Amino acid sequence: MKTIFEELGGSYSEVSGYRLPNLMAPGAPPIGIWGQRHLRWLKRNRRVTYTNLLTTGRLYNYLQDIDAQANEQLELLIRQLAKAEGITEQLKADDQMEWVRRMNSIRNRAEEIVLSELVYC
Repeated sequence: MKTIFEELGGSYSEVSGYRLPNLMAPGAPPIGIWGQRHLRWLKRNRRVTYTNLLTTGRLYNYLQDIDAQANEQLELLIRQLAKAEGITEQLKADDQMEWVRRMNSIRNRAEEIVLSELVYC
């Protein structure tokens, strides 16, 4: 008789006489930094959601989706903020250190926005 987990496509491995569910896809690429941060946040603040995603086998895909969304949002915010503040390639050619300083500031602000709006919510 199959378990519900097996009926949903899951499988088990035998470890020291115990059957443990295989919750990660074999050979799957690692989760990015945003997904890892969201995973830590889920474990600390949303234990029920974390457990539900883990036991249904959807955690890995969910974290990959969060990571992809966060990367897209970060790139978009950086472009928008740079345009709004008038940071151009001409500034980069004229004063590289000023360009780096301003771009680092923009990146830090964009990362804070992504963390607060997508990763830690």
